Amino acid sequence: MPVFTNPSQGTQEETDAYVQALLGLLGDQDPLAVLERFPQDVRRTAAGLSDAQLRTPEAPGKWSIVEVLQHLADAELVWSVRVRMALGEDAPPLTGYDQDAWATRLRYRDASPEDALALLEVLRAFNLRLLRSLTPEEWRRVAVHEERGEESVEHMARLYAGHDLVHLRQLRRIRDAAF
Repeated sequence: MPVFTNPSQGTQEETDAYVQALLGLLGDQDPLAVLERFPQDVRRTAAGLSDAQLRTPEAPGKWSIVEVLQHLADAELVWSVRVRMALGEDAPPLTGYDQDAWATRLRYRDASPEDALALLEVLRAFNLRLLRSLTPEEWRRVAVHEERGEESVEHMARLYAGHDLVHLRQLRRIRDAAF
């Protein structure tokens, strides 16, 4: 399994490797800066492509750009809830989810690219506004992920910034490979 694949039912070793890969990709970049510029980077990457191009997968069994866009919108929804759970409750449990099952069952293939981008942009703006308002103590508040264990809000922000970078690479690779 590639290291940047999020294992929904993976081993602890695979989960740890995924987390370290995301954090390694982020490196010493400011996570808030990465999170802020991401929606515009995604929009630029998808700009000018036809509907057919947006729906063409990179390879058999792989996602198309529109599927990645819908995944990003749904991931932002999940992250919104996770951060709010950590801030509003004391060490709440967080469940994982199978992104491939969501893609199939929620019909990512049929998504509206513009709607997915708009949802990502609106949610990201609200999430950034919340994050920028946090005190140092609030950044340290934690939730307990069922696969990854205890995660602070700060750690979640770093993971999602790394997640952004992985998917920006993926979107560019799909675009460049097919067109």
